[in-house]
Amino acid sequence: MKGLILSGGAGTRLRPITHTSAKQLVPVANKPILFYGIDDMVEAGIRQIGIVVGDTKAEIMAAVGDGSRWGIEVTYIPQDAPLGLAHCVLIAQDFLGDDDFVMYLGDNMLQEGLKEIVERFEHEREGATAQICLHQVPDPQRFGVAALNAEGQVVRLVEKPVDPPSDLALVGVYLFDPTVHEAVRSIQPSARGELEITDAIQWLIDQGHTVLQQILTGWWIDTGKLTPLLEANRLILETLDQSIEGKVDGASSIEGRVVIQAGAEIVNSTVRGPAIVGEGTRIVDSYVGPFTAIANDCEVVHSEIEHSVVLEHSKVTDAGTRIVDSLIGKQVEVFRSHQRPRATRLMLGDHSQVDLG
Repeated sequence: MKGLILSGGAGTRLRPITHTSAKQLVPVANKPILFYGIDDMVEAGIRQIGIVVGDTKAEIMAAVGDGSRWGIEVTYIPQDAPLGLAHCVLIAQDFLGDDDFVMYLGDNMLQEGLKEIVERFEHEREGATAQICLHQVPDPQRFGVAALNAEGQVVRLVEKPVDPPSDLALVGVYLFDPTVHEAVRSIQPSARGELEITDAIQWLIDQGHTVLQQILTGWWIDTGKLTPLLEANRLILETLDQSIEGKVDGASSIEGRVVIQAGAEIVNSTVRGPAIVGEGTRIVDSYVGPFTAIANDCEVVHSEIEHSVVLEHSKVTDAGTRIVDSLIGKQVEVFRSHQRPRATRLMLGDHSQVDLG
C-alpha cells in the first residue's frame, strides 16, 4: 500500500502566518503538522509516500527531504492550482499505479491510529473498493457528509450540503483500490470548479462498488484555523511526558508535564505544563502557562504567555499583559518600548488580527 498526502493548499484561514509558511508546516507541540501524518503512515507500514505540493513546494521539500529520516521514499507531485481532492488522485496516478493507497489531508490530525484503519481495509474489505472515515459533528453543512442506510452502508455523499442528510462528516483520511482512478476520470468539476472526492466516491457507489465506513470516536481536528490549531496543540501536549534536557536554574519552577529541549534555558521563571520549550530558547523572569509550545531559538523575557504557539526565532519582551490564545509567527518581536507618551504602535502584515482587550 502507498500513501498520498495532500499539502498543496494555500492556508488562507491561517493568514498572515501562511503568507510566508506552508500551513502543513505550522508546528503543533513543536512538530510540523505534516510530520504527524507521515509518522502515522510509517507506523502503518507504508514506505512509499507521494506528497502533492503547490505554491509552497520548495518549503515542503526542504522540510521533508527525500524521506530518509523516516526510512521511506518520497515522491513530490506538483499541482498547479487547487482543483480539488479528486484532482490530486488524478495527477498522482503515475505514482500510485495499481496499488491500494491511503489519501491523507496534510493539515488534519487524528487521535485514532492510521495503522488500525489501514489494517481493517486490508483484512476486512471483502471486495470493497474504498473506505471512508466519519466523525459526528455539530455543523455538518461545513463538510462532506455521508448518508448511511439501516445496515450502516454508505449510500450517498454530499459536499457541504445546505440540508445535511446526517451529522457524519468525512474525515480527511480515505483508502482506495485502483478502481478510484476510473472514478476521478469519470466525474465533472463541481459548481466551485473542483473535482470533488465525494463525487468520485459517489460514482463508485452508483457503479455498484462497496464503500466501507468507519466512525471515529477519538478527536479529529482540521488545523486550518487558529482555534482548532490551538486545540490540537493542547491535545498533543497533554500526551507528553516530562523531559528536562535544557538548563533550569534554582530560582525557576517546573510544574507538571513540561518538556525543556536540549539547549533551552529557564532563568528565574515558572513553566507550568503541559508545555514545551524548544532548543536554544531562553525564558527569563517570565511565566509560561499550560498548553503553550515555544519553538526553537526564541526569547521570552519579563512576560507571561499561556495557551499559545510561538514559532522559531521570535521574541516576547516586557509584554505588559498576559498573552493568551495566540499564534505568533517566525521572527516576530512583541515588546513594550516604554516610550512617552504611552501608545500602541503596530506594524502588521496583511490579514493580521490584533485583540487589544
